[in-house]
Amino acid sequence: MPMQDRFQHLFAVISGPRFLNKQGLGNEVPFFICPFQPEESVEMERLQRQLVNRLEQAGIRILEINLYDLSIEILKARGIWSQIIEMEASVSKEQLKELLQGVLDPETHLVPAIAAKLARTDFEVLFLSGVGEVFPYIRSHHVLNNLQSTAKEKPTVLFFPGAYTHSLESGTSLDLFGRLHDDKYYRAFNIFHCEASTKEA
Repeated sequence: MPMQDRFQHLFAVISGPRFLNKQGLGNEVPFFICPFQPEESVEMERLQRQLVNRLEQAGIRILEINLYDLSIEILKARGIWSQIIEMEASVSKEQLKELLQGVLDPETHLVPAIAAKLARTDFEVLFLSGVGEVFPYIRSHHVLNNLQSTAKEKPTVLFFPGAYTHSLESGTSLDLFGRLHDDKYYRAFNIFHCEASTKEA
């Protein structure tokens, strides 16, 4: 789908009452995946900015959280950002990954930081991005699993550089960069499969 068509679809879906009122979800959490090809990342960032501007003009407030920026925020708040920068050259990638996985664990650190932002912001829709930048120390399905109890009041859109696939054999998976097929996540909707609504359901 051309970018302009995707933009129109996303705007039509997200600005519709069905989406904003979480209708037709069958008691599932209001999580939506917006998949895109990894090589389209720059274009998608631009689309996301335009989408936020257009939605805000329509009176729909968006809370944007970039997982990479949030990770740096957490590391700085914990006073270990400069240590990690210094260590990076002298430790193995595996050691660095383990360290970051510990200090940015979704359950104990990342999701509570997201919850704090949700609590102090008035918004209608949460946009999550930066998934590719925080791989491999943060996995998107871990974030979504831990967000289920925290972010269920308002719809969440996760911008995902890869594919969100469904198959009878393997179930549903988030295939990051179109290569990694191990992120099992079943409870989100592909936003490109959602119909735009202009009236109450």
